[in-house]
Parts: sequence; structure tokens; C-alpha cells
Amino acid sequence: MSSGRENYREDVAGRANVEDTPELLAYYDELESLEAGALWTVANKIEPWEPQSSSVPMIWRYRDLREHVLRSVELVTPEKAGRRVIYLNNPGRREFAAAVGWLYSGLQVMHPGEAASAHRHSASALRFIMEGSGAYTIVDGHKMTLNANDFVLTPNGTWHEHGVEEGGSPCIWQDGLDIPLVNALEANFYEVHPDLRQAVGFAVDDMTKTWGNPGLTPGGGVWEKGYSPLYKYEWERTYEALKRYADATDGSPYDGVLMEYINPVNSGPVMQTIGASMQMLRPGEKTKAHRHTGSYLYQVAKGKGYSVIGGKRFDWQERDIFCVPSWAWHEHANLSDGDDACLFCFNDLPVMRSLGLYREEALANNGGHQPQD
Repeated sequence: MSSGRENYREDVAGRANVEDTPELLAYYDELESLEAGALWTVANKIEPWEPQSSSVPMIWRYRDLREHVLRSVELVTPEKAGRRVIYLNNPGRREFAAAVGWLYSGLQVMHPGEAASAHRHSASALRFIMEGSGAYTIVDGHKMTLNANDFVLTPNGTWHEHGVEEGGSPCIWQDGLDIPLVNALEANFYEVHPDLRQAVGFAVDDMTKTWGNPGLTPGGGVWEKGYSPLYKYEWERTYEALKRYADATDGSPYDGVLMEYINPVNSGPVMQTIGASMQMLRPGEKTKAHRHTGSYLYQVAKGKGYSVIGGKRFDWQERDIFCVPSWAWHEHANLSDGDDACLFCFNDLPVMRSLGLYREEALANNGGHQPQD
């Protein structure tokens, strides 16, 4: 019987498999008039056998976007736009302005002498610097100077603002936030600083100098907030750490040489809802495929190669951004025989882990590699 009403039946023991009848259809209409419904008609939909992400694997190529990002400078000012950003829109998540899953991302551009007004919000945010010189971020009075491939935190609830010094050059960076997640939880607040700017109350780069020393913590240093006090993670130190680690390990068959950015106080994630990592693929390295819960957004920090995501190959080079939806098979390859490739990634792994929802699986067939479209 075709009724035009949703009824997600499965002919499997233990799953809902109720056939529509005239009596039941009338019953469903009565329930609908009361803003209610019969669970068995939607149970198989809302409790799938495995995660069914509405996000699709995507790549945003920097060479295609860069011209449009720079053109926005001619069209809008930071004062009018608030933040001059071109955001990344996943076709399956357009309703939420999400790049993948419940994660937002965009490319922000600023010219020398420009500054965006200080603000704060419930969403956690990060910056990954792509090009330019003279950029800075101020977080709760702590000013940080920024260079290419530096990774910067602006945690939830902190006053923050960005700008480029007069003597700098046009700067572009990737923004990453959990705006879609916080909105889904109906918990987002936004506030503009009453003075539009905040005073710098500490030595420049003080948090890096205080908390960014490997194996050392400041004497008497106390930090009780839920996010990392190391607001800036410098590229040079990160890359050096990867190379040193590569000398001591064969790496993961699925991720190569991977290191997670951490909170130096408790070795946990950098923020409570967003985690981040940097991984290195050695010359010619090809990883095996695996999948896991959680959404991942990658930026190519160095090198060129390709990733196979859900059976589709995506070739990438420096500054390209691509996403891996939750529970999608993925593997990576470095196309260079003489140089390594590095992938920056931010994700919702802290949420998956803290809620006990993280799950991972390796591809057992075809030598651990996916057939490609």
C-alpha cells in the first residue's frame, strides 16, 4: 500500500517492519494532529545500523578560492562585515553553514593596518595562518604575532580580535569554529566588546614563552580553565617535533607520523569541543584506509598528494582544504619521492571521546586500500 507517508520498514528480525493499513494510517493522522507519532515508522531512520553522515567528501582548492577571498577586500570593510570571511559550504550541510558535520570553516583576509573589532562568543574558534606577514591575534589581553602555518586558539568566552600591522602584507588564514554544534545545542551567545578594542595587558607572545616549552611548566603556574593556555602553536616547533618523532617511529599505517596539539596543563585537547593535529607523510608514503566517528577538516600545510575518501580520489597541494565526514573510509598518499607532506587537521574528536561515542575501524579488504571511482 502506497500512502505517501514515511514508513522506514526493514525485513530484519529486531527492526521495525509494520505494514501500513487503512486503520494505521488513520491512527497516524490522529497522532500527527497531537504533534506526536508512532516510533516504529521512523525508528529505522533515527537509529541507523551505522552513522549516516549528510556531509559529502569535499575539497576546496586554494588556487580557485584565493582570488575571490582577496576580491572581498574591495567589496566590504571589516567594520561593515564584522569579519571579512568566505566560508566553506558542504552541499550536504548548507542549512547549517557547515564545512563538515557540525564544524564551520572559512577563509579570512585582512590588509595591513586593518583590525576587526573585539568580540566573544560561546563557540570555540581557531586560526591557521595561510599566507602573509604582520598578522596578530589578541585573546583576553594576550597579543600573539602570527606566521604561516601557526595554529592559534580563540577559546569560547574569550575576548578576541585580529589584525595586520601597518608594515605587514595582506594575510589570509583559515578560521575553524564549532558554531553549528553550539547552535544545535541552542547555547550560542555573541557579544561585541564595549570599546570595540581590548587593551594588551601582557608582554607580546607571553603565553607561548610561558607555556610553550617542551617538558617544562612555569613554576607556580596555575591554569584551571577548560582550554589550553598555549594560545599559539608555532609551525617551526611543530614541524621539528614531527621530524624528530619520525626518527623514532614507523608511524601509524593509517595516519603516518601524527601528533596531536594538546593542552600542556593536562595533556588533553586544546579546547573542550575542538581537537587538532598535524601529520606527516614521508616521501612516497601511502596509508591504509580506516574510518571513525567524528568530522575532520584538513588543510595541506606542506607538499602535495591525494586522499581517497569514500572511494573517491581528491588530489591536493599546499593550502587546499578537504573534509572527511564521520564514518567515511579515508586514506592518504604523498606523491613526492623526495619531500614530506604535512596535513593540519581540526576535528570534533574531543566531543566524540568525552561522550563515549568514538569508534574506529580498519579496512580489511584489498590490502587495506579502497577501490577508487
